[in-house]
Amino acid sequence: MQVDVAIIGAGAAGMMCAAYAPGRILIVDHARAPGEKIRISGGGRCNFTNMHCGPHAFLSENPHFAKSALARYTQWDFIDLIDQHRIAWHEKTLGQLFCDTSAKEIIAMLRGLMQQNGVDLHLQTQAQDFAKTVNGFEFNLLKDGQTTRVQCNTLVIASGGKSIPKMGATGLAYDIARQFGLRVTDTRPALVPFTFPEGRFAPLAGVAAPARVTAGGTSFDEAVLFTHRGLSGPAVLQASSYWREGSPIDVNLMPDTNLFEALKEKRSQSGARKLTNELSQFLPARLVETLAQTLDLGGNIADQSDAKLAGIAGALEKWTLHPSGTEGYRTAEVTLGGIDTDDLSSKTMEAKKVPGLFFIGEAVDVTGWLGGYNFQWAWSSAMATARALA
Repeated sequence: MQVDVAIIGAGAAGMMCAAYAPGRILIVDHARAPGEKIRISGGGRCNFTNMHCGPHAFLSENPHFAKSALARYTQWDFIDLIDQHRIAWHEKTLGQLFCDTSAKEIIAMLRGLMQQNGVDLHLQTQAQDFAKTVNGFEFNLLKDGQTTRVQCNTLVIASGGKSIPKMGATGLAYDIARQFGLRVTDTRPALVPFTFPEGRFAPLAGVAAPARVTAGGTSFDEAVLFTHRGLSGPAVLQASSYWREGSPIDVNLMPDTNLFEALKEKRSQSGARKLTNELSQFLPARLVETLAQTLDLGGNIADQSDAKLAGIAGALEKWTLHPSGTEGYRTAEVTLGGIDTDDLSSKTMEAKKVPGLFFIGEAVDVTGWLGGYNFQWAWSSAMATARALA
């Protein structure tokens, strides 16, 4: 089989690139259906971008690398695209944009664009045995026991990272990169819940509260969710990208309230009430009950001195915790790290040392915050490559 462009991976980045790249396009994926991460994202409604998307929201060994692609295909460009396809959407919080009905509309749009572009889509197909040739690349397609040798001028790797292996995620992109002499940075799970030993928070499973979670000197204000295994919720997932194994995290359970002043006011207004009852006006009652096991929260609020109230406020505003780890790639939304950006062109995503070889999407060492940023990187990096091939 001879094609102009072969794309490995029919996820967000791969389909977007296939939809706009010129020539005869082949796209290959081992999954049963394209865009599986799109389908499950955002509770089935796909958080497809973020109104506040910009380089500030991405982690990389080179924080400047993403600027070019993000600037040349922005969130507003993708919003225009889905508006053209009459996909209704809404903003949820913090600039996060979701489909009104179903993530399947995004997949259908991309499949339609690929069809218009004459793309040849091969699903449930393995791609292996990659080799460089004088005119491009060769590799094998393996499906139903049959092998087909493919020759292409351009090879685009869009096979993602290691996150959510139950959906078929592998380290294929990293293996291909190393084969052709590109460096791969250290990778680890990101946007992932923290675990704690001995079911520390099991009694609180299901309880959520707004909080500020700080890891690695970076803080996020959103909800924290207590689980049987540890801590989850948006603020925790965000902080996990900045956390290093063995390091503590700080949780501020009162990020928008001066708790010391609030408790003093409660003491003057309703001193006969129990301290735990007053705290339950600020925090979930089950959480207060659990905190009472380690903090002295007995007695009426009228009996508490300024020093005691200040101590309680300080403990709740800087609750230092030591996660034993994370839930790993099993539940991680993305993989942090990837193909070293020093080996790629920031304008085209092409490997500097291997003409015709491109890496896009999650496989690259560019990792966004929670909230649509990683999808925008997929769209932007894919368009950088598609336009470079035009």
